[in-house]
Amino acid sequence: MPQKVLIHHNVSTRSLLDQLSIQTRIFKIIVIGDSNVGKTCLTFRFTGGSFPDKTEATIGVDFREKAVEIEGETIKVQVWDTAGQERFRKSMVEHYYRNVHAVVFVYDVTKMASFRNLQTWIEECNGHRVSASVPRVLVGNKCDLVDQIQVPSNTALKFADAHNMLLFETSAKDPRESQNVDSIFMALACRLKAQKSLLYRDVQRENGKVQLTQETETKSNCPC
Repeated sequence: MPQKVLIHHNVSTRSLLDQLSIQTRIFKIIVIGDSNVGKTCLTFRFTGGSFPDKTEATIGVDFREKAVEIEGETIKVQVWDTAGQERFRKSMVEHYYRNVHAVVFVYDVTKMASFRNLQTWIEECNGHRVSASVPRVLVGNKCDLVDQIQVPSNTALKFADAHNMLLFETSAKDPRESQNVDSIFMALACRLKAQKSLLYRDVQRENGKVQLTQETETKSNCPC
């Protein structure tokens, strides 16, 4: 069936098609875990390339974003950071889980309690109907504190395997680990790009506005 392009006001057919061709996809990745495991520092390291000089407890929800290029396409990776303390996040939790594309579960390798609490975070995630098809990864942070490690790598790996997650052990603080931090979010972005190729099929006018209809097709050729 031939496509129809309806023009509103002085928008030319060419400019409309140009706008469609440069649509930037946004992948929403949420970061979950106990307070003080380093969620905010991980998002700073990925989006800004540095470790923050000073951090305060996240109140409610915050997000940062970074534009990355995958297979010639520019994609915005939007990393949502949430308060680990229930009193700061309770009112925002529904908004936090809405339309999520991937989940990062974070624990502190020097605090066994933060690792044990992962099951609670997974249950919360499932309780908000996050689909099993949404990619999830497990991140053990603060691995630079070698003498204080309480969570052995093999224990974390067994947990990750049991929940169908990749395991990353890294340090948001150690600049030598910055590439490892990037790998966490880039691996997810690459996987999401492979899963969801949004096609803008139809352009219709409804109530004087241009409306885009998106369809999803599955790909499996991402080299990441």
